[in-house]
Parts: sequence; structure tokens; C-alpha cells
Amino acid sequence: MPRTDVVLADPRLVAAEGRLGRTVVKDAVAQAQRRVRQGGLDPEEVADAAVAALPPYAASLRAVINMTGVLVHTNLGRAPLSAAATEAAVAAAGFTDVEFDLDTGARARRGRGAMEALARAVPAAEDVHVVNNNAAALVLVATVLAAGREIVISRGELVEIGDGFRIPDLLVSTGARLREVGTTNRTSYADYLAAVGPETGFVLKVHPSNFRVEGFTGSVGIVELARLSALGVPVVADIGSGLLAREPLLPGEPDAASTLKAGADLVTASGDKLLGGPQAGLLLGRRDLVERCRRHPLARALRVDKLTLAALEATLRGPATPVLEALHADPGTLRDRAEALAAKLAGAGVEARAVASEATVGGGGAPGVTLPSAAISLPERLAAPLRTGAPPIVGRVERGRLLLDLRSVPAGLDGDVLRAVLGVSG
Repeated sequence: MPRTDVVLADPRLVAAEGRLGRTVVKDAVAQAQRRVRQGGLDPEEVADAAVAALPPYAASLRAVINMTGVLVHTNLGRAPLSAAATEAAVAAAGFTDVEFDLDTGARARRGRGAMEALARAVPAAEDVHVVNNNAAALVLVATVLAAGREIVISRGELVEIGDGFRIPDLLVSTGARLREVGTTNRTSYADYLAAVGPETGFVLKVHPSNFRVEGFTGSVGIVELARLSALGVPVVADIGSGLLAREPLLPGEPDAASTLKAGADLVTASGDKLLGGPQAGLLLGRRDLVERCRRHPLARALRVDKLTLAALEATLRGPATPVLEALHADPGTLRDRAEALAAKLAGAGVEARAVASEATVGGGGAPGVTLPSAAISLPERLAAPLRTGAPPIVGRVERGRLLLDLRSVPAGLDGDVLRAVLGVSG
């Protein structure tokens, strides 16, 4: 067995240590030495095996090609950043003027560029603030406006989202009390009106973004709820998915601009869903309420870092995001791409064919909305090797077939998909 220090002296591993760190390189060497002890590797091959096992980056997260047909896939990191946002985040990785005015040499408002971009994107908002996710935005609002008081909310909007996360639990954790009104399927304006009083901190309208209630139902819109503002009761709307303006393809999905114009005092939303940016919680609305939230001590604990601010600003100011491009992808073009890939795979002896598919928005947005798409249909046995390959490709299995949906995949990656499938089909 070659000594560890001798193997680490290999020039390739010395160079890798400068890029990945000693711990990562040493772990790769130890793994190769274990293979020698187990009889699966010759001692003279330890350095080569260690080099081959080195990850591309020091972090363990791996870039994945999302072919599930879910455009905003929470388990795969939600919205992929645009090239502009990625470049902005890299540029902000070193020292930056995040809280510094280069002209005057004095301290400046943190993330002012991102705040200006967000305010310009939603002119209906008197002021804006950004925290680290939408749950944080709700926590901040509940703490500032309703700690020790009541939040009036419809029973039909006491929702649970992913991983067992429940909005009611989040709100109660701030010290607020929930005043539930209406029933699961029907709530009226009179229910809200009867519940508000001196103990009311605010009325909360939560968009049920990952399910639909159909049949004998009734709910109260923002326009009606805004009448409560005349009674001194703020109306807060959690729209969830992060649409800033109307999207014709998603007519049932609320957007920040329309919600504020309808009379909401505050709107909270996510930055890494339909907006297509980094994980962030957006808070938009009345200047006095936003300022109270910004000045609260909890805001410091929930603030975003410089990378998020840079990526968010570039998302707001830059070109169309990958999420928006995927949402508006032409079904005919997707079909042509699927047929071309399937033909090349079939020509190489792979059991592949192009099929029609249905994609979804995902990320807790636009429940029940499907988008026409196209996919490559492959034997189910290829799912695991593709998922663990390089690059990893994640599809979905339906009726014993692996479907690789193309709607969330830029055309520039078709060659990578082709090579990956050929690589595991031998």
C-alpha cells in the first residue's frame, strides 16, 4: 500500500488540493486505498483512482438536468438562475459595495440596487423589502403586526405545503393567535367582518398554491377584504409563487401588482419560483408597514446575503429567466427536438421514441395547470443509471417507461442528454 503522503505528492493531486482543498483530496486517496485493501484495485493505481474520484467542486451539490416535466422543482433547487443572475452572483462573491457608497465613501443602504429594481418591477408598491424566503416574510409581518394579537384567516387557507410545513404553525410561533373564520370550503365577507376587532393585528389571505377546492365553494377576494382597511385592519396577501405581473398562461395565479391594486396593504411572495430568481422572500406594499418590518430587530436575522441581492437584481433587470422561457416554450419545437433525439438514439440501437407529454409549473404554483410538452420515452431500467451519471439526468417513470420531458431543458443541452443516454445504454 503506497503511503498517503507519497500519493498526495502526485502533481495532479497537488493541483487539485489548491482547487478543492486538502480534505476533499485526502478523502479521495483514502477511498482508493480502501479499494486496494478490499482487493478491487492494484496498489500502483491508487493515485489514478483518487484523481478519477475527485468531484468537480469542493461542495457536494451537483448540477442536474431536470427532465421531470416540473418546471420549478423544489427537490432540484426550484428556479435555475439566468446567466445574468449567475454572473452577478459570481461578481459579488468577493468584496463588494453592498453597504458602501463608492462616491461618498460613506455607509449606504444595504442592497439598494436590488430594492430599486424590485420597486421598479412593481410600481404599485409604495415600498419593498427582501428577506431570505417567503416563510421569513410571513414571520416578520406576523411578528411586527400581530405578536400577542390575532391574525384573522379563513379555515380554507390553513394550508400545509412541502415537507410537512404548515402555515398555521409558522404564524403561531411568532406569538400571534389565529382567529379562524368560515369553513373549509366556504368563507364570506361577513365572517371576516364579524371577527375583526381591537385584538386584530391583520387579516391574512393565503393563496392555496398547491391544491384546488372545487364544487360548493366560496371565498373572499382582495377587493372585498380591502374594505376592512377602512376599519384600520391591514390586509396581507401571501401570493406564494412570486409572479410580479399578470401571466396570460396562468390566469388563476395571483400576481403582486394586481393584488396591490386590488387593495392589499402588504404582499409576500417567493423569489425562486415563477419570478425565476434566487431564494428570497419579497415584501411589497404600504410604506409605513414595510418600514416597520424593515426596522424590526428580527429583520436583521432574516436578511439576505450579497449573493442573493446580486442575483435578485440581475433577475429583475436582466433578460427572460429560464423559468419564463420554459413556461413559454413552443410545443411544436419541443416535439421536433424530441423526435430528433429519439431518432438518433434509435439509430444507435436504443429503444427510444418521442411521445407527447404534459408538464406542470411546480413549486407550489398553478395547481391543476398542465402545459403541452414532448418527451423521450426510454426503458425504465435507464432511470437509475441516468440519475447517478455525469451529468445526473432526472426524469419521471410512468407506466413502466422513463420519460425525459424537454420543456425545462434548454436546447443547448440536447447534446448532453444524447451522450448521457448513449453512455448508459451500452
